[in-house]
Amino acid sequence: MIISMLTTVDNPFSPFDDYQAWYAFDERHGYQSASLLARIAMVSDDLSESDQIKAIEDAIEEILAENVTGMFRKVTREFPDSEVKDLKV
Repeated sequence: MIISMLTTVDNPFSPFDDYQAWYAFDERHGYQSASLLARIAMVSDDLSESDQIKAIEDAIEEILAENVTGMFRKVTREFPDSEVKDLKV
């Protein structure tokens, strides 16, 4: 399954590999990407994992469509379905 995450063009850290450093950089620069994504994504504990992933993907696409500064970008990585449940989405 392909998982998408929102980041910025200048963040040198991968939200997949080093979320703590990625998040610290993002917050220090005032982007607040995780908070923006949380406000836009229509997720719920009532949704299945795949529906939550789809909702996050849709929210990222919406953010990128309105990306007037050009600062945001999407990064993706493919994970085996068995590992998806271990991800924090």
